[in-house]
Amino acid sequence: MRVYILLLLVAAAVTYLTTPAARWVARRTNAITAVRARDVHTTPKPRLGGLAITAGIVVAVLVASRMPFLDGVFATREVWGIVGAAVMVALLGWADDIWDLDWMTKLAGQVLAAGFMAVMGVQLVMWPFPGQLTIPGSRLSLIVTIFVVVATMNAVNWSDGLDGLAAGIIAIGGSAFFLYTYGLTQQASPQDYSSLASLVVAVLVGACLGFLPHNFFPSHIFMGDSGSMVLGLVLAGATISVTGQTGVDLTSGPEAVPAFVPLLLPVAVVLLPFIDMTTAVARRLARGKSPFHADRKHLHHRMLALGHSHRRAVVILYVWTAVFAFGGAALVRWPWQNVVIGTVIAAVVALLLTLGPLRTRGRILDDDVATGTMPAVPRTAPPSLPPTIPPSPNRGRTP
Repeated sequence: MRVYILLLLVAAAVTYLTTPAARWVARRTNAITAVRARDVHTTPKPRLGGLAITAGIVVAVLVASRMPFLDGVFATREVWGIVGAAVMVALLGWADDIWDLDWMTKLAGQVLAAGFMAVMGVQLVMWPFPGQLTIPGSRLSLIVTIFVVVATMNAVNWSDGLDGLAAGIIAIGGSAFFLYTYGLTQQASPQDYSSLASLVVAVLVGACLGFLPHNFFPSHIFMGDSGSMVLGLVLAGATISVTGQTGVDLTSGPEAVPAFVPLLLPVAVVLLPFIDMTTAVARRLARGKSPFHADRKHLHHRMLALGHSHRRAVVILYVWTAVFAFGGAALVRWPWQNVVIGTVIAAVVALLLTLGPLRTRGRILDDDVATGTMPAVPRTAPPSLPPTIPPSPNRGRTP
């Protein structure tokens, strides 16, 4: 555990220290996010934070490669497949942040990066479905792997609409996923706790934590596509390495619930981004538009429409991510009945935070408190004086 925590801190420190350099590069290359009709921010901001996130991940993995504890992980080329693919999508995102590539070019680049990762060994060969564990044929395995990776990249990318949202969601979900992978490694090999999934998730969480101080509202830089696609790809790589290459014994009855954890937990980690992406695609297709046609109806936009401030909306979405992610991870250690009860209670609390009076109360999460500005108060006319009553001719006389 100490090795993974050390690598997490390395990734966090490198990301935090290189983010100002990424901001400088963004300004020099004109990678600036303009204010569009669908955007929430009100001033143009640099958007190459993904370069710092990628630097944190790469440096942490290079440090890990020199640790004897992780020799088994680096005995194969899978880790380099994830790192290499992350660098590819970071460069793709950089190009998109500068030149605003069309969606077909971006999709082709995503498929290329996902294919590279699959060729390097990070490939779905098993899937925990009842009665069919092995994906038949290498071609189908490659197609399914690319689809999962590309879908995860775009889900995270589309959820990156508020300051600190994508980085915080992946940090929280990744923490739950790390606890699961580390516990699984302890059970599978008590003599060797090294694990590719645990390593990748640890450095991913560290990179997100290192970027958040620069990106939480009010942000100084956006991660851009160069960051959100990297987060999605690395998370998908970790998920495939632990769930897609290990057989699961699917029994029947209530005792089978823990067997579905390898399938449920990765979905729980990115549940909010996937819900957002699925509803966005369905909504746009129903209106006769392209699935990539941007609008202002994502989950974070709806949170703002409910009356939440920018910061409050992000924190509440953090809460929902923690409910699903840690609820899924808890299935490994506690009976599923207890986990379901606890998750339902936590979901009710999250629902009250979402729809309750917190929408307009709680100054600590108001945006003006973070920026040090006073909320705009509409000017009103000074209160009028009561009308002057003329003296009555009978005033002062007794009847």
